[in-house]
Amino acid sequence: MGATDDVEDLDELVGYLTPREDNEKIKSYQNTTAVACPICGDSFDDLVVCRAEETQLELSEALDLCVTTDEAGRPFLFTHKA
Repeated sequence: MGATDDVEDLDELVGYLTPREDNEKIKSYQNTTAVACPICGDSFDDLVVCRAEETQLELSEALDLCVTTDEAGRPFLFTHKA
């Protein structure tokens, strides 16, 4: 499964996720229904959409990340608990 093919489906994908945080820098969602990551195919824990050109993320635990961008170049980070 290629990330490029799935970028168009990112807006549809967030419809299956639970919104968590929404501010000027990021919007985050929790995967409460075990949706598969469009990058690696495994279930992911959270999706973070970066809105600002520069964003700092503070991680409270070690996470594996899968990353893609949408048509506008916004990074989408899919977190997997390590």
